[in-house]
Amino acid sequence: MSIGKRVRLERLINRDTGKTVLVPMDHGVSSGPMKGIINLKDTVQKIAEGGANGIILHKGMVEAGHRGKGKDVGLIIHMSASTDLSLRKNDKVLVCTVEEAIKLGADGVSIHVNIGAEDEKQMLKDFGEVSKKCLEWQMPLLAMMYYRGPEVKNPYDPKAIAHIARIAAELGADIVKVPYTGDPETFREVVEGCPVPVVIAGGPKVDSDEALLKMVYDAVVVAGCAGLSIGRNIFQHEDITKITYVLSKIVHEGITVDEALKLLK
Repeated sequence: MSIGKRVRLERLINRDTGKTVLVPMDHGVSSGPMKGIINLKDTVQKIAEGGANGIILHKGMVEAGHRGKGKDVGLIIHMSASTDLSLRKNDKVLVCTVEEAIKLGADGVSIHVNIGAEDEKQMLKDFGEVSKKCLEWQMPLLAMMYYRGPEVKNPYDPKAIAHIARIAAELGADIVKVPYTGDPETFREVVEGCPVPVVIAGGPKVDSDEALLKMVYDAVVVAGCAGLSIGRNIFQHEDITKITYVLSKIVHEGITVDEALKLLK
């Protein structure tokens, strides 16, 4: 790895722990304006104050809010898009380039690939092209990998999740985001089968803070993954700064769920 990529990754991954807390806020394209990302500047400020390592935005939102005042946070530009209004929302297309992300001051880029979707082959082809450009420019690449499609029965199937994580590593990702399988034993196999850092997705908004904290603790502390990339469960929380802070304490310091709940309350 060249110095350029190392410098950028150091803005996204904690050098002391080797772990990261990322907050994706690219939902405006897929789902429209929603609570938490309407006033992006305010939300980014709260996330930065909570100690997140990075945020993920689409290119048009960088000017709306990309750095916290007094607290810096890494910037990843998301390059994939589809909308919930589409008849084939699992088919992602590229809407940005690595060169555009560099011009916008990004520390990394991300893409979304749905394995099992009808347009899987095009998304894999796009992955290869983006990976090539990232290698050329020494830009860190986060691959958001999901098992989704018309024939998919269980999008959290451990064998499938291990497979899609490995696909991302094989094609040149520096960080891989996948759904949590539901238990630390099977998720440890996902982590062990992927030679680059794995982070968990947050998925739909959870029922309780305790459920969120336990998922993160089991995935990071027990199963050994490299952190999280959680959106709605952070930016739609009643206290964005505090939930970001507490999740960061679990990821970087390994505090227990009970300790985290006490800090949250």
